Amino acid sequence: MHQLGGHTNVIICQKSKVDDWINHIRDHYPDMQAWDGTKADQLKKFLTTPHHHAHVLIINYELVFRRPNLKDLWIDTLMLDESSLITNEQAKRSKFIMGLTYKNLILLSGTPTNGKYELLWSQLHMLGWNISKELYWKQYVDVEYQNDQGFPIKIVRGYKNVDRLKAKMTEYGCRFLKTEEVMDLPEQTDQYIYIPPTKEYKKFINTRIINIDGVDLVGDTTLTKILYERQLCGQYNRDKLRAFEDLLQSTDDRIIVFYNFNAELDKLISICEDLSKPYSVVNGQHKDLTAYYDKSSSITLIQYQAGAMGLNLQLSNKIIYFTLPLGKGSCGLWEQSKKRIHRIGQTEPCFYYYLLCRDSIEMKNLAALKRGVDLTDELFRKEVRR
Repeated sequence: MHQLGGHTNVIICQKSKVDDWINHIRDHYPDMQAWDGTKADQLKKFLTTPHHHAHVLIINYELVFRRPNLKDLWIDTLMLDESSLITNEQAKRSKFIMGLTYKNLILLSGTPTNGKYELLWSQLHMLGWNISKELYWKQYVDVEYQNDQGFPIKIVRGYKNVDRLKAKMTEYGCRFLKTEEVMDLPEQTDQYIYIPPTKEYKKFINTRIINIDGVDLVGDTTLTKILYERQLCGQYNRDKLRAFEDLLQSTDDRIIVFYNFNAELDKLISICEDLSKPYSVVNGQHKDLTAYYDKSSSITLIQYQAGAMGLNLQLSNKIIYFTLPLGKGSCGLWEQSKKRIHRIGQTEPCFYYYLLCRDSIEMKNLAALKRGVDLTDELFRKEVRR
């Protein structure tokens, strides 16, 4: 953006990154004036002040489509930080952003594609490739439809003409680099802690129904079966909860913990309180990182959708995966979650602890994540064949 030399520039990012971008520009590019687009008075000044030198408006995705005046703005350079957030072209923010007028476009994303080419259409469209979504999918994405749930479900089986697709992506300016190809970061080490599946899990696999802790779990559809298998490996697995407690007792370091369900969170908080560990929580209802910043022995409990992207947590160098993400977008969430500690500013080796139930859906899920595949699709296909 600085090299392009435009006077009217806009950066769209996650809400948690607005201050980071403002400080970055003010610290490193004193000849560029940064404006906080989340503040009405600064947005008004940016829109009405003549731009005789470089001005940069920083605004978040959740707010930008609620500022219709930006539609009338001629933008020299538009930058989207974490551009994977516009993959759903039907979302209000995506429609608004794709309708902006700009001369130059910079798309940034730390979300690895891992072959998830079906998610790139909106970004490639903004870069100037005028191919319809229907034709894009027809030429490059191999799909099938399944109806075992009473309604059609589109499942991506793979990709085709990949070399041609990569050539087109390069033609429109795409460069995919891993973090380690751009900067030197500390070593990463995975530690696997295996836990035996419970007798309740084994019974549920055979019968699809079980009562545990006074709750009936009935896996009468593929989706509910998957859901309860995951819960039986997590919140209902006492051995896993004990293994989690043992990990917390083994160190006084800051630890980041990723989880999925509210019931898991309740159990994890109870363990933190029993051990007198200060803790922070980041999920759809809470974002309190006070303990993370103030206490070197804190535990930070993060729900994937709320915190796998956008948080800078390099004060810690340890992550515990109590359970793994599963479903659409799970590969990106998992890869992004690892980057919360493995990023600029990290000086210590990074350790990732996986609590895994042997011979369970968790082992299959981890293998799928490593291959860059959403396990849900594979499970649906197997269920249909039965």
